[in-house]
Amino acid sequence: MNKKNIILTGFMGTGKSSLGQLLAQKLHTEFIDTDQLIEERAGKSITAIFQDEGEASFRRQEAALVQELAERQNLVIATGGGLLLKPENVSALQRNGQIFCLVATPEEILDRISQQPGTRPLLANPDPLQKISELLKQRAATYEQFPRISTSGRSPEQLLEILLRKIIPHD
Repeated sequence: MNKKNIILTGFMGTGKSSLGQLLAQKLHTEFIDTDQLIEERAGKSITAIFQDEGEASFRRQEAALVQELAERQNLVIATGGGLLLKPENVSALQRNGQIFCLVATPEEILDRISQQPGTRPLLANPDPLQKISELLKQRAATYEQFPRISTSGRSPEQLLEILLRKIIPHD
């Protein structure tokens, strides 16, 4: 098996954690969700980190975690939606990994995240669909530098097959 890490990035609600868990099970490797790990280590939710310490503190915690994970092998990593906006995070993860960006329509993203428990600090907005569209535009250049996989209208199992075809060489 390839020892390189597989990194899934993309906007919140695109399926990074769901697909990452399936992929890690299929490849018999460890799955790490960067947001979950930061919450565990901080002893509080990302929302609480944003409220108590600010976004800059959260981004510093992300960057420190990236440096740690970049030294490891054979992981499936689901990143927070903004983690790869910093070029130094991209460089670190690409040293020992292959990055894929999951994409979905703004409407599908809103539908998915509104069904998930918890709050999303960046969407505390009177018009969340407009905010999603704005953030997607802001992040487009970053997300477009990686191979993209559309998750719209696809089941996690269909996405797993698509991703496996991209990461496992065929003869």
